[in-house]
Amino acid sequence: FHQSMPAKSYIYALPYEYYEKDKVRRYGFHGTSHKYVAGRAAAMLGKPIEELKLISCHLGNGSSVTAIDGGKSVDTSMGFTPLVGLPMGTRCGDLDPGVMQFIMNKYNMSADDCLTMLNKKSGVLALSDGVSSDFRDLDAAAEKGNEAAQLALDKFAYEVRKYIGAYAAALGGVDCIVFTAGVGENSGSMRASICDGLEYLGVKLDAEKNKLRGEETIISTPDSKVTVWVIPTNEELMIAQDTAALTK
Repeated sequence: FHQSMPAKSYIYALPYEYYEKDKVRRYGFHGTSHKYVAGRAAAMLGKPIEELKLISCHLGNGSSVTAIDGGKSVDTSMGFTPLVGLPMGTRCGDLDPGVMQFIMNKYNMSADDCLTMLNKKSGVLALSDGVSSDFRDLDAAAEKGNEAAQLALDKFAYEVRKYIGAYAAALGGVDCIVFTAGVGENSGSMRASICDGLEYLGVKLDAEKNKLRGEETIISTPDSKVTVWVIPTNEELMIAQDTAALTK
């Protein structure tokens, strides 16, 4: 799905030989999920997907945001690996590479050990000071006054909101925002936190509808300029449909 990204989206500002010889570039992940929910949103809106500008938010223990223009991925938050982009359950997300050099030098850490730390011991698990990588646990701890858990939740919502803003700019506007995957489908509080501050785009949430969990539904108000959806992903169905299309 992400192979439709233009060069300006997938290329890294590195010596060109690394792309030319080694294919170092942005690849993206969760493509099957992003493709599925974009198609469902268009179908339920009753509009050709070719006419829509969508931002898909696949939010869970692994998370990514994708800008979709006319049914095609034009940018996505994950990159050469799934480590970059949003902070996730245990992955750090976007990070100054100089931080890696600093930590490796100071603590005599190998590159492999450093990447293990960034993949398995970072993200909201680290931000919450070890409370959990599970957003349900973070919600429970934050409700009891745990400031580290609240910081982890705030940081995650902030970073998703930043990507939505960036991709709205990349798309030249947005018609629809879709939330999917474990957190996106089930956490009304996280969806509300992410959308708090997107009023400038014309986003207006319906507080009652946003309480629903795991159902295909519009959670924005009728006068919202941007339609906000919750759409449970179905990657297995998308794989089956793609397979059927290819065999024809």
